[in-house]
Amino acid sequence: MEAKAHARYIRISPRKARQVMDLIRGKDVGEAIAILRNTPKKASSLIEKVLKSAIANAENNFGMIADELFVKEAYVNEGPTMRRWRPRAHGMASPIRKRTSHLSIVVGEKEK
Repeated sequence: MEAKAHARYIRISPRKARQVMDLIRGKDVGEAIAILRNTPKKASSLIEKVLKSAIANAENNFGMIADELFVKEAYVNEGPTMRRWRPRAHGMASPIRKRTSHLSIVVGEKEK
């Protein structure tokens, strides 16, 4: 049995979010939340929110016990990129790419 949670169109680049997501993959949910709270990155608070949502989905929709859950899958996909333009010298312009991410977490029960 597993429960999922997704957050889409989050304004952080996927590369930066993957650094934090790699820290919690395969860990118990209590340990994962502790890691996220002590990681000084912007992505950690966003990922913690998605993880808590996955835990709540597991408890409310499937009747799982939160203490017996672990992070089964955790991945970051690239969302659409907003393109902006920055003025440069001599009337030119250079692009600014504002990247977005789709965060996904799947929690499951530990095998006994």
